[in-house]
Order: sequence, then structure tokens, then C-alpha cells
Amino acid sequence: MNQTTSKQIRFLAIAPTARGFGYSVMENNAMLECGYKGVKGNKNLNSVSKIEKLMRQFLPSVLVLQDVNAKGCHRAPRIKALHRQVLGLAAKQKCRVTLFSGIKLRITLLGDEKGTKYEMAELLAQKFPDELAGKLPPKRRPWENEDGRMDMFDAVGLAMVFWMKSKMLVN
Repeated sequence: MNQTTSKQIRFLAIAPTARGFGYSVMENNAMLECGYKGVKGNKNLNSVSKIEKLMRQFLPSVLVLQDVNAKGCHRAPRIKALHRQVLGLAAKQKCRVTLFSGIKLRITLLGDEKGTKYEMAELLAQKFPDELAGKLPPKRRPWENEDGRMDMFDAVGLAMVFWMKSKMLVN
């Protein structure tokens, strides 16, 4: 019997925020879907419910998250609690979890730990012009709140770093 082994890895990256979460589903370096899910009411409960639906829909083998406990990461207690709940959901779904710090994200994508989220978003919009170029918000001015679409770019950044790191392990 002639059997070929596929190195296709489907992964779901989640970037939780105060408003909801951004997500990106990729298979190797091909983007299947990305977006933003807003939540109201019990934000953690509703976020976990929506993340669980995404996991059932796309059946990822890996869940990629930002490491909220990494040095220099300042996240609200609610987001840290949501992070723990998502880790529990991944364990229940038997899905491997990979964590990256914000510094690792910036160094891997931009080559500079001092790079900005907007610089990462511009880079990702260039990498995926069909999926992201039209969704890139204007650059934020100091007195403005961050655009909700940036959450999606955070998730895509996590997914890209996972793909880049996993590609290095295979080669």
C-alpha cells in the first residue's frame, strides 16, 4: 500500500481582548479564515462559547495563544481568567496549545522587540493582501482607542509565528 504522509497542520490562533477576540484559522501558511468576534454580557462565558464553536467548525490540531503570564505582559485579571478557561477548553478538546509572548511575536515578525502592533498589521496585510489589506484600519493617533480590527491582526500574527516556528522544526 502506497501511503503519503501529509505535513498539513491546521491551527487556530486566538487573541482575546476587552471587546471580544480576534481569530485566525490557517493550514500551514494558507489562511482559511480570520475575523473578530465581539462579546457582550458575561464576556468570558460568551467568548469561550464562541471559541468552542470555532474549534468544532475547523477542528484545529493546535491552538495558538499569547502567553499572558510572560514577563512584560500586562493583561487584565479577566483576560487572564479567560486565558485559563480557553486552555481548559483546549485540553477538553484534546487540542495541543502553543504560547508566544508579545516580544517573541515582534522579534519573529519584525526582527525588533520594540516594533509596534501597527507595523505588524501592515506586514501581515502585505503577506495576505486578499484577506487583510482591506481590513487594515488607519494608523491610530495617540488620543484614539485602538480599532477593534487590530484584534484580528494580533491573531494572524500569532498564527504566522506558529507557522514560521513549526516550519523551522520540520526542515
